[in-house]
Amino acid sequence: PVRIYPNHGRFFNTKKPLLARLAPKYRAIIHTLDLRLGQGWSKPPRCQNTNESLGLRDCINVRTLKVFVEVDPSEPHFEGFRGKNSTKDTYKWFCVDLLNGILQQVPSLHTVEVDIVEGMKGDAPVAVALCRAATNAGKVLAKGPTLRATERKTEEAAQATLRQLLSDLSMDETPKMVEVEA
Repeated sequence: PVRIYPNHGRFFNTKKPLLARLAPKYRAIIHTLDLRLGQGWSKPPRCQNTNESLGLRDCINVRTLKVFVEVDPSEPHFEGFRGKNSTKDTYKWFCVDLLNGILQQVPSLHTVEVDIVEGMKGDAPVAVALCRAATNAGKVLAKGPTLRATERKTEEAAQATLRQLLSDLSMDETPKMVEVEA
């Protein structure tokens, strides 16, 4: 996969990401794109956009977009670090706008695979919003291994809680049927 935007190091704040630096003939042979979200969440670099200079329209053979969420700043422990005039949903909508821009410019895209970093909740607002945006665009949604495992654990915990609640409601005696004649 070709990473759309750089995610760390000296290339993080470049004016042109790698995809924009590739010649159109090389963009045409790419089959998988990689979108990593989370780095620089407090101030995303200027190169993280989906304008025409990125060259997404030249990616005519792309079938899969792999989205990996590293950080979800809507978590409560990010309170106070978000920056001026930012809410807990600001970065979520930024990520959804990026994904929608990519989906609009790459019509050959068939599958969007969303995954999260290990330790993040499966119902993280950024991951849920990205999954919803992919399905709303009519793309096949594939959940990555970490997201599937996290959702499975969450579902198992909910079922265990439900079983516990139902067992707490059990009665000591079996209900008796009483016939009443009027």
